[in-house]
Amino acid sequence: MAVTNPTSKYGDRKGRDKQQSEYITQGRMQPRDIDLEQAVLGALMLEKDAYAVVCDMLKPETFYEPAHNLIFEAIRALGTAQQPIDMLTVTEQLRQDGNLDKIGGPIYISELTSRVTSSANIEFHARILAQKYVARELISFAANIETQAFDESNDIDDILQVAEARIFEISQRNVKKQVTQIDPVIAQAIEQIQIAANRETGLSGLASGYHDLDKVTSGWQNSDLIIIAARPAMGKTAFVLSMAKNMAVNYNTPIAIFSLEMSNLQLVNRLISNVCEIEGEKIKSGRLDEREWDQLMSRVKNLQSAPLFIDDTPALSILDLRTKARRLVSEHGIKMIIIDYLQLMNAAGMKFGSREQEVSMISRSLKHLAKELNIPIIALSQLNRSVESRSDDKRPQLSDLRESGAIEQDADIVCFIHRPEYYLKSGVNAEGHDIRGLAQFIIAKHRSGSVGDIDMRFRNKFARFENWVPNDIDSGHIETIESRLNGGNISRLGDDSDPLAGPIPSSNPLNGGSANITNDYENPPF
Repeated sequence: MAVTNPTSKYGDRKGRDKQQSEYITQGRMQPRDIDLEQAVLGALMLEKDAYAVVCDMLKPETFYEPAHNLIFEAIRALGTAQQPIDMLTVTEQLRQDGNLDKIGGPIYISELTSRVTSSANIEFHARILAQKYVARELISFAANIETQAFDESNDIDDILQVAEARIFEISQRNVKKQVTQIDPVIAQAIEQIQIAANRETGLSGLASGYHDLDKVTSGWQNSDLIIIAARPAMGKTAFVLSMAKNMAVNYNTPIAIFSLEMSNLQLVNRLISNVCEIEGEKIKSGRLDEREWDQLMSRVKNLQSAPLFIDDTPALSILDLRTKARRLVSEHGIKMIIIDYLQLMNAAGMKFGSREQEVSMISRSLKHLAKELNIPIIALSQLNRSVESRSDDKRPQLSDLRESGAIEQDADIVCFIHRPEYYLKSGVNAEGHDIRGLAQFIIAKHRSGSVGDIDMRFRNKFARFENWVPNDIDSGHIETIESRLNGGNISRLGDDSDPLAGPIPSSNPLNGGSANITNDYENPPF
């Protein structure tokens, strides 16, 4: 039986011509297949399980014919409510929605169901319809961009932002990942375990150079989104720069840093201070004595040719990051990305009702990017001021993450940096212990491991974080120890990850000849 087109609002000649004209581009009809749409709708009302097969591929706008759009809308409403889907229930749903007359009445529904005999090929047919819908979206998008590009009053950068946003949105909405049977995944997991077992470090991920941290995380894992948050002046940037130096210089791991707050020159100056052990103020002023100049010129060579890439684009959008990250991974083999910091990013080209929704989108996109590139992404984040108002030791909590709870939800690991001495100006805690130089790296959320605190040493004048080495030397006496060990020159206390560091003699009279300071230097990682 031939199926007639609806003769309602969309069926009369005038309305039909108007509807078709909206889909004509440069004299050509946009991709569509009305017969296939009718076959799919008929099959959905014929077989009770057909909707479950195609529900994730189709949506009302997938259908070119407006009447078919309304019919599938009714089918989806029934499917969502877990109600039977057949000719009678769909007709009733259309009647309740006030759309029955718009699609041509019950007779058109009857004609759709009489056209097909089974739903055997519905998945294949639905996939064709979905592809034609994406093609129509791209055609419409391209025509709009063309119009804007011809208008010379428009800023080309704004057009590019909109174009990237729209392409990203279309791809995210229409890419479907197929399910995988467990056997090949088991084989892949066993292979990764074997690779980790053969590593001398025993880590399955990227070594950070901080031993206690790596023991908890087994190294930074591929596809993980790691959030490192702290209040201002806690040393977020100093930590990731120290870690990037460890990974790029010591382990030759290619690292990319996207700095939205500081220029690349400022970051490099910090790295020079870190590696050359020259105070940051002297680096900025250039007031170095002869010994410091020699120290600078000899040690800065360790940074040269390091696989460390810095991008200091301000107000970086998530779309720009995505494009640049793909290129860095493809061209330079980048193994990890660091973003300083998340709240300075934007989602240009997309519309949001609030800043919280925008931050949620950015956070979610960073997680998607980590999975897509199969590398860890570390994003720094600000904490809100509620930390300062607490009367306790002001340790940060997950609820302190600024602007969006989605950050906590999307992240695989959430860490905080806390330096108690910042709030205890005396440098002594309630138990009378000297806490000068102590920094606590707090793992508050760990999707695939344990949580807890990791002690580190913070060297403020070099903006450097170091491994914490348990010993009987009070941390408040660092400067005295340095001068006695090195003749007033350079210290290596607790920084066994530094390739410039020479071992402290185990017979040092300061520790009574014991080797507790030098244990970590027995097998230096360089």
